[in-house]
Amino acid sequence: MSDADSTRHSPHSLAPAGASARALLSSIWSAAGGPAQVLSRIEFSGAGDLPSVFAVTDLAAASVGAAGAAVAELVAAVFDELPAVRVDRRLASFWFSTSLRPLGWTLPPQWDAIAGDYATADGWIRLHTNAPHHRAAALAVLDLSGDETAGNGPDKARVAEAVSGWQAEALESAVVAQGGCAAAMRSMQAWAEHPQGCAVAAEPLLATTVLEAGPRRVYAGTRARPLAGVRVLDLTRVLAGPVATRFLAGHGADVLRIDPPAWDEPSLDLLDAHDRSCFEQLLGQADVLVHGYRSDALDRLGYDAQARRRLCPGLIDVSLDAYGWSGPWRGRRGFDSLVQMSSGIAEAGMRRLGRDRPTPLPVQALDHATGYLLAAAVVRGLTLRARSGAGCATRASLARMAMLLTGAPMDAQGVMAAETLEDQAPAIEATTWGPAHRLMPPVTVEGAPMQWVYPAGPLGNAPAAW
Repeated sequence: MSDADSTRHSPHSLAPAGASARALLSSIWSAAGGPAQVLSRIEFSGAGDLPSVFAVTDLAAASVGAAGAAVAELVAAVFDELPAVRVDRRLASFWFSTSLRPLGWTLPPQWDAIAGDYATADGWIRLHTNAPHHRAAALAVLDLSGDETAGNGPDKARVAEAVSGWQAEALESAVVAQGGCAAAMRSMQAWAEHPQGCAVAAEPLLATTVLEAGPRRVYAGTRARPLAGVRVLDLTRVLAGPVATRFLAGHGADVLRIDPPAWDEPSLDLLDAHDRSCFEQLLGQADVLVHGYRSDALDRLGYDAQARRRLCPGLIDVSLDAYGWSGPWRGRRGFDSLVQMSSGIAEAGMRRLGRDRPTPLPVQALDHATGYLLAAAVVRGLTLRARSGAGCATRASLARMAMLLTGAPMDAQGVMAAETLEDQAPAIEATTWGPAHRLMPPVTVEGAPMQWVYPAGPLGNAPAAW
């Protein structure tokens, strides 16, 4: 997209250079409860924007900047020194896609063969079918399960034909009722008037509650690795939660991720007595819990907020969901691409750019930005606990992040320079699949560089133990 196109189709008036990223950073940092003086140490560099009618690059820079600011605040609280934080807008944009650059091999496909956008009788709908049970639900509603059981699952053409006879919202409701994931394309105005859009608009970007103090914990971090010794129990799926915990691990945290046994990952069955005991031991020894289940999922398993605090006094309990924590869709399954359809982002891109199909963001920015927001909340919680011993509980949602993005002014800086080898770290990471370079970190806290102990590897490669 040319500079002229970017200006012509901008959803908002243009702001002075750098203003949008700083305004977004201020909003995110304020939502996290961070002290304003920390922002004076944030420096932005890097020109250009990802091609979008929304301020995606500024959101990327602001969200990674907020996470970096939280680390700087923790360093200041413990070591009485507020370090500078440097954010590279280009690198932040690239990290919002993927950070690994394989050498001689390719990354696996990100999407199931039939996932995608389909024309309905009155608009568009997106089917999210990456998980087998979500795929099965969509095919059952479309009366295509027979193709699947015959061993030759339907292709996109067959799905498109089946979808074309449905009204978008009717198909959305039917797939969701079947236990699947789908989102009809709505305009921003329609979302603003929708009961769930109204509910999300009334929610804060981050909702944080300070809880009672637990036993004082010895701070084990160092100036170079501020989160060393912090145990993070990760109960999340793609993508916001892992973004958050990857950032925490990059500053020294010990992250252990577990999932239900239906997933190809380290697993615990919380309906099994032995696995429940294991989970309770892990949680009792954790500093941080990050979870992305639907709002009532842990409650139904007997691990509501009060039970979690009882098992781990002083816990920093951070949770996220797709569509918000109030309103009629508060328990609805969802992902970044679906929220973009629901909230008007994909429709705005299509309309303002004159396209003939939904035009989402160039990256899954809601997931990534929310992930760094969660990371900032975790580290701020650690700072609070270091000062008072208090725990805290924080909630965020992809839909509320969408609202922040769609309301942000554009700070158009032209076409972003393409990635070069200089953007990659020189070290070779020995991943399980083959060697790879990783992009240079998008944010640097002075004296505390991000680095990871473990290379990228397959899921399910570690025991459920600290």
